[in-house]
Amino acid sequence: MYQLSIVVPTFNEKDNIPVLFERVDKALQGINYELIFIDDSNDETPRVIEELQQEHSNVVLRHREDEKGLATAVLLGFSIAQGKYLAVMDADLQHPPEILRSMFAVICRGFDFCIPSRFIPGGSDGAFKFHRKVISAVARYIGKIALSSLRQISDPTSGLFMFRRECIKNADLRPIGWKIMVEVLAMSDYRSVCEIPYSFCKRNSGESKLSGKVTREYLMQLLRLMRREKKRKVKVLRYSQAKTDKCVERLNERVLAKAR
Repeated sequence: MYQLSIVVPTFNEKDNIPVLFERVDKALQGINYELIFIDDSNDETPRVIEELQQEHSNVVLRHREDEKGLATAVLLGFSIAQGKYLAVMDADLQHPPEILRSMFAVICRGFDFCIPSRFIPGGSDGAFKFHRKVISAVARYIGKIALSSLRQISDPTSGLFMFRRECIKNADLRPIGWKIMVEVLAMSDYRSVCEIPYSFCKRNSGESKLSGKVTREYLMQLLRLMRREKKRKVKVLRYSQAKTDKCVERLNERVLAKAR
């Protein structure tokens, strides 16, 4: 049983995988974790991940030939994950792997969800060009209008999040497209969310997956969720960078004490 399972959907990210693993492994020193790649690639990405597997038993690969899509990939990752906590992040390093330690430190304080945000003090989406910022903002606000689950969340469409696995035990997840966190927030059982600041980074390698199809699937997903969304009362707290750092300090102390 791992403490943490990180699900990373991949599509043609061969140049990013070694860097991603190195940074994740460094960020999570002292934490028992597994890194699960659900891969739909048609390049050398599976081979690169297989090479990592040969040296690291906590690296898991599922390569799919007949199915594509981020949302279904993440669901497959959830189904095979063994961790007490589950996390989702992108493979392109726009989600900085270093934030995982902060997320883990915060969620261990008793929260159901930890969601890094670009839009609270200390956060930044500076890596986006202006037109992408506009598209991202429109998507966020359409989501907030459509779904009550998203209204208190400042960054509900980023796809970077961590949660207790029990939250999805009875969740009827039927996602399409790319916005998996929207589906999880709308359909899971939870009572508390903590947002922490983070800075969105430039893509390390590869190309953006944004397309007209992605936009259409997102709108269709919202329409479906408007009829299915679970209603609940949720407490959302926002930690400053200083408070987040204190959580990390406490985690480091526990990790050091356990190692002695």
